[in-house]
Amino acid sequence: MRNIFIIMMSLILVCNQAVAQEESYNGETGLAIPRFVSLHSDRTNARSGPGSRYPIEWVYLQKGAPVEVIAEFELWRKIKDWQGSESWVHKITLNGKRTVKVITPGENNIYAKDDYQSKVIAKVEDEAVGIIEKCPPKNNFCLIKFDNIEGWVSRQNLYGIYPDEIID
Repeated sequence: MRNIFIIMMSLILVCNQAVAQEESYNGETGLAIPRFVSLHSDRTNARSGPGSRYPIEWVYLQKGAPVEVIAEFELWRKIKDWQGSESWVHKITLNGKRTVKVITPGENNIYAKDDYQSKVIAKVEDEAVGIIEKCPPKNNFCLIKFDNIEGWVSRQNLYGIYPDEIID
């Protein structure tokens, strides 16, 4: 009876360890899935599967554009872009730098402060890419740098940041 108890406890411990490891493991790299990254080059081949033997479905032509990594397989990352399209790219074509893309059509305001009542310092067209400087907690705005202009843009106009994500 005691041997059965010891065997049962050992099995329970092994199972618990496997579950704990599975919960903390997030893909090939151990990084969070999903997560945002950016395109490293101004020409990135998007493939139908994780390997160079898969056909190229399209080519991204905007360096720095944000994409969301939604899966990993060896050296390949499955990404989702600002239009919801999914494809596979080689990991060297991605950069960890956090960027955003303006997704609201037309001109979008860049504010001097994180407030719609503050001064509009510039306007930016849709599909422009900027670097995230910060996104404070409980704030509808993020501080974004577009070339030599830095200002506050509403989160709802941006792709590349999660709704409640904080970036300092």
